[in-house]
Amino acid sequence: MLNLKIRSLCLTAGLVVAMAASASAADITGAGSSFIAPVLSKWAEGYKAATKNVVNYQSVGSGAGIKQLLDKTIVFGASDKPMSDADLEKNGIAQFPMISGGIVVSYNIAGVKPGELVLDGKTLSDIFLGKITKWDDAAIKALNADVKLPSAPISVVYRADSSGTTFNFTDYLAKVSPEWKEKVGSNTAVEWPVGFGAKGSEGVSTTVNQTAGSISYVEYSYVVANHIGFAKMKNAAGKVIEPSLDTFKAAASNADWANAKNFNLIITNQPGEKSWPIAASTWVLLYKKPADPALNEEALKFFKWSYEHGQKDASALSYLAIPDNVAEVVEKSWKKDFGTK
Repeated sequence: MLNLKIRSLCLTAGLVVAMAASASAADITGAGSSFIAPVLSKWAEGYKAATKNVVNYQSVGSGAGIKQLLDKTIVFGASDKPMSDADLEKNGIAQFPMISGGIVVSYNIAGVKPGELVLDGKTLSDIFLGKITKWDDAAIKALNADVKLPSAPISVVYRADSSGTTFNFTDYLAKVSPEWKEKVGSNTAVEWPVGFGAKGSEGVSTTVNQTAGSISYVEYSYVVANHIGFAKMKNAAGKVIEPSLDTFKAAASNADWANAKNFNLIITNQPGEKSWPIAASTWVLLYKKPADPALNEEALKFFKWSYEHGQKDASALSYLAIPDNVAEVVEKSWKKDFGTK
């Protein structure tokens, strides 16, 4: 009798393990961009509530996400720098845009409230080049006549990991400063002339909050969530504007996704009086012929759900959801790239 009970318990335990394994087998794993992480997490919550299916995402930075995808340890990657046509072809990967938003200049300056500081591209690049080293420098004062700036040293903070946020920020600096373009350039990781690094948007936000006199760059939702100072910017049209959903939308309105090969389109320093100068997008990356097509199919269901149901959450976090007409173009590309119906 005891043996029968033990056998029964073993069978029951085996069934529980099998059920757990079955449940976890359908979980979708992704990693990469910290830029998209806040809204992707909200989408994952909503998707789980609607479908019971789980999406696990690690905010590790665009470069690390791409590496994990190439190592085939995750189902999808997310990057704020699109892969080149050659790399997509070489690795059998397809990419498509999932979100747009804004990168802002964050700061911690005694006596200067969020949104009080104004910067332009030239002054910003000179700060990150190490040419401007104090907050009361004449160039900063010229843009901020009504702001009481301390005679305090500037501490530059940058992303220590390979980051699409860094790519877009340095892309902007390269467009507005020939000296930056020549000396530093633009990439997911660069040789910073000055400053010290922090890992991830989370690390940057914490470091700026804890470091008096600091300046950095981070996605807007992290500034809001962490109550960090943020600068207004003078844009390509010479207008001083605040970071907001409207100014991000103005920059993104120039994005012609339908005619961009492999959806490769950078939207920094866009024209327009209301365009935020450091706007950015995030791309999802998936293998066209993965080892487990079922996981790809589940991932695409999640992204389709996010296109259709995620706009409210995106707006609440000051992201721009991909417009419906662009989502239609993207979903048509899935038929070609992944063989979806």
